[in-house]
Amino acid sequence: MPSEGLIQIAVFLAAAAFVAPLGRFLRISSVLGYLAAGVLIGPFGLGLIYSLYDVENILHFAELGVVMLLFLIGLELRPMRLWAMRSAIFGLGGVQLISAAIVISCIGIAAGLEIAQAIFIGFALSLSSTAFALQIMEEKGEINTRHGRLGFSILLFQDLAAIPLIALVPIFAVGLGDAPSMDLKSAIFALAMILAVVIVGRFVLARLFRLIALTNVREAMTATALLTVVGVTVVMEMAGLSAALGAFIAGALLADSEYRHQIEADIAPFEGLLLGLFFLAVGMTIDFNTLFDTPGKVIAIAAVLIAVKAVLLYSLGRWWGLPSAGARRLGLFLCQGGEFAFVLFQAGTAARVIDSQLSNLLTLAVTLSMVATPLLLLADDFLKRRITGDTPDYDEPPEADGHVIIAGFGRFGQIAARVLRARHIPFTALDISVTQVDFVRRFGSNIYYGDAGRLDILRAAQADRARAFVLAIDDVEASVRVAETVRRNFPDLPIYARARNRTHVYELMDLGITHIQRETFLDALELTKDMLQGIGLSSREAKRLIETFKEHDERHLYGNVRFNLSDPEKLQAQAISFAKELEDLFARDIQDLASDEKLSDERRAERESTGLPGLDA
Repeated sequence: MPSEGLIQIAVFLAAAAFVAPLGRFLRISSVLGYLAAGVLIGPFGLGLIYSLYDVENILHFAELGVVMLLFLIGLELRPMRLWAMRSAIFGLGGVQLISAAIVISCIGIAAGLEIAQAIFIGFALSLSSTAFALQIMEEKGEINTRHGRLGFSILLFQDLAAIPLIALVPIFAVGLGDAPSMDLKSAIFALAMILAVVIVGRFVLARLFRLIALTNVREAMTATALLTVVGVTVVMEMAGLSAALGAFIAGALLADSEYRHQIEADIAPFEGLLLGLFFLAVGMTIDFNTLFDTPGKVIAIAAVLIAVKAVLLYSLGRWWGLPSAGARRLGLFLCQGGEFAFVLFQAGTAARVIDSQLSNLLTLAVTLSMVATPLLLLADDFLKRRITGDTPDYDEPPEADGHVIIAGFGRFGQIAARVLRARHIPFTALDISVTQVDFVRRFGSNIYYGDAGRLDILRAAQADRARAFVLAIDDVEASVRVAETVRRNFPDLPIYARARNRTHVYELMDLGITHIQRETFLDALELTKDMLQGIGLSSREAKRLIETFKEHDERHLYGNVRFNLSDPEKLQAQAISFAKELEDLFARDIQDLASDEKLSDERRAERESTGLPGLDA
């Protein structure tokens, strides 16, 4: 008979395997799906997970998903990106968070909560769901509108603010007198641990990843990335601090590393699975008896939360210069509570800031606000159509600002990169050679270690947002493999490919790629033209011959004629036919050139006989 633990693992995997696709099919957030599945299999549902003690153990393990999420957030927050968005992120985002926290805290105090509890709940509920809001904005096609970009900036600030909020949960408990304050020795030790994480992340991790990358052992890179997250978690918990804070610091320190995309691709599957497990565990703790016993409270909290955040966001959007419709959409997209509220409620319950009954009540209210968000947006779309009689049109999307991805950063890819850099067009270069990455980065190029043939690497490089893809990989087999991956998963992304030879061109053409350049073809033509002039042909004749050859070769290459490389006899016959056709073309060109020269001589003689200057005058 299988063990109880093995059965529970099977239940979790089954839930994770079916919930996310079902959520995508139903066009709802996967977070809601995980919560619903958790309720179903938990002790208050079918009882497949038998007790709250089991759930608490699962929650403790699944918190690694939250830690990995914050590590990945740190990886995304490069200093240049933060600086470019600083006004919207820290201005609008900061005002939104503080104003929402103040209003909700005041409502909590008026409802009879302790001041520390009210402030804690105010900050927790002021956070919106990043995954939920961004998914809905993308589904509605409004992610690139002005209000969509402002919404992303606010969510980014909230992700940043969640880090210290999680770390500062014990302070709220201190305010209630339920936890001891940190003494001087513990504070010094904690600061020392943070400093150790910063030093190791800044000076050791990048070198460690380089050494592992040199071995070309893929699973070793994955293990090192996981070890980084787990190691930081252990160190921070030893210091009595939030593991999430340490993971964020470690991620931010690696944000400019050439191995950032590779690390992100290796961590992301584990982060997604463990985060799903976390939401499953949170769902298991939800006792819907609370909803049935006090439905008025749950609905009232959810309604007040949605109303307060929607009104504040609308007002801030108008203050920031959005039109009325755009500000309204901003408020509706971000009016729900967020997944970090679940994390904070769990941490607050563990630190005895709030009790489990209040935590369960608030968790239900946040869940209800998430369910209400897409319904409110549908209602807004319906009303807009009824009033205007057409499809909603809120504000014009900005001009495309996507980057260019360069796969392969040898002599071919570097030329494209230098032109892009000079024109201030952003690009991301990927190369599988550690030596090449190290060498090129010394000159300040934006290059990362990673296999462009891996879908997770391409997603980490944001291929879905790119303007163009430059395929400059030297190896023919690897080049075709990358082209297949890009064409299959990003069919709208234009590919500009380098080809080694004719066979390589044919393989790329079979994939539907039309922008192909043979790497030595034009150079060989230019050299041949110089050689023809050097042996005595006129510049005009040399140019004519080269142009004829180029047109004839490309007509065969891009037409329906294919060289049969598998049959030597047919290949030889095709080559002879190609050479004979070219010889006939050259003969006609020489005759035409001679006729032109004869005609020029006759015109010169005629001009001279009439006293007019010749053609060479």
